[in-house]
Amino acid sequence: MKLDTLMQELEGIHGDFKLIPVKEIEVAEWVRWKCEYGCKAFGKHLTCPPYTPGPDETRKLLKCYEQALITRFNNVGPNLKVPPAHLHHYLWDAILTIHNTMFDLERHAFLAGYYKAFAMAALPCSFCRDCLPEKEDFALDHAAKRFCKHQDKARPSMEACGIDVFKTMRAAGYDLEVRTSYQEQITFFGLLLID
Repeated sequence: MKLDTLMQELEGIHGDFKLIPVKEIEVAEWVRWKCEYGCKAFGKHLTCPPYTPGPDETRKLLKCYEQALITRFNNVGPNLKVPPAHLHHYLWDAILTIHNTMFDLERHAFLAGYYKAFAMAALPCSFCRDCLPEKEDFALDHAAKRFCKHQDKARPSMEACGIDVFKTMRAAGYDLEVRTSYQEQITFFGLLLID
């Protein structure tokens, strides 16, 4: 299938995206540090550090691709019944929308013949109420992901793998700023590596 045809089909799943060269994707060491020292989800989800590939592995992965699809999510909002201090649950529905959409885009591209298609989402996975690392008496090992109930759909976030989302989105032409209030509109992004 030609790429133009695939893009038209993907618009039926999520129409707000932009095709960019992979060389515009910025990977930086500091991003993982922000996950470890600043995110309450660190170590609680198999799609987050320390269970996800690091920046060096991400750079190697990106060398396998020439183009990527940046997807923007403006129409997902927080759960106003949950206090913003519980960020993961405050954004639960938005996260599920993003993760499901990115999986659907990846699957469609794969079935259309783009067998290397690989999606990355935003924020920690929310397919389960409690991920395996959060369960009491669960011993994690290097192959813990084999126990994930959603192995087929769970994908890491860009930031979990060291992608500088702000710099990457700005290079792609998006006007992206830090939000300073919970009342401000939040824009999320996903990434589909495709060749």
